Amino acid sequence: MNLILPKPFFSKVMRAVVEFDMIQDGDKILIGLSGGKDSLLLTYALATLKQRTKKNFTLSAVTINPNFDENFLSNAENLKNFCTSLEIPFQIHDVDIAAAIKSCPNKSPCFTCAYFRRAAINRIANEIGANKVAYAHHLDDAVETFFMSLLSSGQLTTFTPKTFLSRTNITVIRPLVYLREFQISSFVNKNNFNIVKSPCPIDGKTNRQNIKNLIAELGKDFPDLFEHLAAAIRESSIGELWDAPKTQAQMRQIYFSYVHQKDSFGTVLNN
Repeated sequence: MNLILPKPFFSKVMRAVVEFDMIQDGDKILIGLSGGKDSLLLTYALATLKQRTKKNFTLSAVTINPNFDENFLSNAENLKNFCTSLEIPFQIHDVDIAAAIKSCPNKSPCFTCAYFRRAAINRIANEIGANKVAYAHHLDDAVETFFMSLLSSGQLTTFTPKTFLSRTNITVIRPLVYLREFQISSFVNKNNFNIVKSPCPIDGKTNRQNIKNLIAELGKDFPDLFEHLAAAIRESSIGELWDAPKTQAQMRQIYFSYVHQKDSFGTVLNN
C-alpha cells in the first residue's frame, strides 16, 4: 500500500522527528491510538515515515478501553481495520478508568484518566519490548498546556516533544507537535478516516476546553496571540524575570544585616 502524506504535513512531522531526534534504527514504537482524529493521523504519519525513510523501526498500536461506554468495543472495530490496512499490529486493552475516577472524587477526572491510561500504555510497551511510546499531541495541545499552567499554577511549563521516563525506561515521542489542530481535522475529514467518538462523559466540558475557548476569544482582539504563545514555549523566549524566592534562612541572614537582632523577622515574611 502506497501511503501519501501531503508535503506540508510530511515536512512538519519530519521537522519534529529530526529536530528532537525522535526515531533511531531498531526502535520499537507503541502508538497510543484513541481513535480520535489526532491519533489516527499520528498512526498514518508514522506508517508513512516507516515506508518513506531509511530508518529501520517497527510499529504497533494499542487502544485503551476506559469502560465509559459499553459500545466502545464495537466502535473500535474500525481501528483494528485501520491498523490492518497499515500493517500495524493492534490490540485493545481494558482499564476500568471509570471506576478509578469514582474512587478518587477529590481528584480531577482528567488527571486520573491520563494517569491510568498512560500507566497502562507504558506497561504494555514494556511487555511487548517497545522502547518508545508515541502520542498525538499537536501544537495546539502544547500551547494550551502552557497557557493553562500559567493561569492555574503560575508556572511557565508545557510537555516536551521527547521525554525519557526513567522509571519505565521508555521514551515518549510526539511527532505531531508542529501541526495545528485545524490542519489535522482537515486532512482526516478529507480522507474519510473513521473517527471513533471519545467515550469521555465530560468531553468538551473540561478545563482544557475552557482554555481553548479562551485563546480563541482573546485571539479576536490579539490576532497574533497563538503565535506568540507558541513562541513563548521555547527556552530562548525567556526574558528578564525576577530571581527565585529566597529561603527563610537566606532572608534571615540578609534581614539582620539591616536591623538589630531584637526586631521581628516575622513581620518581613508576612508582608
